[in-house]
Amino acid sequence: MTVVYNLLFVCHLLGMAALVGGYFAVLGSPRISEVMVWGARLQFVTGLILVGLGESALDKDYNHVKIAVKLVLSLVVVALAEIVRGRQKKGQDNPTLVHVVGGLGIVTVLVAALWT
Repeated sequence: MTVVYNLLFVCHLLGMAALVGGYFAVLGSPRISEVMVWGARLQFVTGLILVGLGESALDKDYNHVKIAVKLVLSLVVVALAEIVRGRQKKGQDNPTLVHVVGGLGIVTVLVAALWT
């Protein structure tokens, strides 16, 4: 089960790289790319699975307040990324919301790394 957990953790990190890296890649002309949307989705889904698997099968002891904060931030990032990407396809650009998505993605990483 540890191997599955570690593979999911790698997928979680790849989602973070796609979201944050995608944001930095488009800073010149702010927009939400498909890579960012898929990275946000991957972060959300793998995060849920990691916590569930860790709690049930691996007896990991998580800080549930931290997990709740990350869950809410991640859900907001996914929702905003989906909304902004949909609006962009209709020709309604909003660079401010692109920065909100990227900034919240970075805040989520900071919460994960710095909250002990």
